[in-house]
Amino acid sequence: MFSIGTVMTLKPGGYPGYKKAHDEIWPELSQLISDAEISMAIYKHEDLLFIHAIAPSEDKWNSIGGEVTDKWYEWMTEFLVTGPDGKTIVTPLPEAFSFGIFSK
Repeated sequence: MFSIGTVMTLKPGGYPGYKKAHDEIWPELSQLISDAEISMAIYKHEDLLFIHAIAPSEDKWNSIGGEVTDKWYEWMTEFLVTGPDGKTIVTPLPEAFSFGIFSK
């Protein structure tokens, strides 16, 4: 199993749009994620979003890249802090502890 954690920062006032987008996730994106057998949860603390995802393998995780995902990420820049390149800043989180199904 592959597990990943990342953090992103919301733009001021960005949460309502971000939440709405995820509540109404595009069916084609949802299908990509489902087909790759990925499970994920996003947690919010103040202006930070913590993403935790698991997939059967890193290859499965990477398989969701492509046109649909790229368009989604582009749309999310409306709600999330971006870098000089215009892309959302996504910071990988090093694993501090794992137990149970998350243990390697």
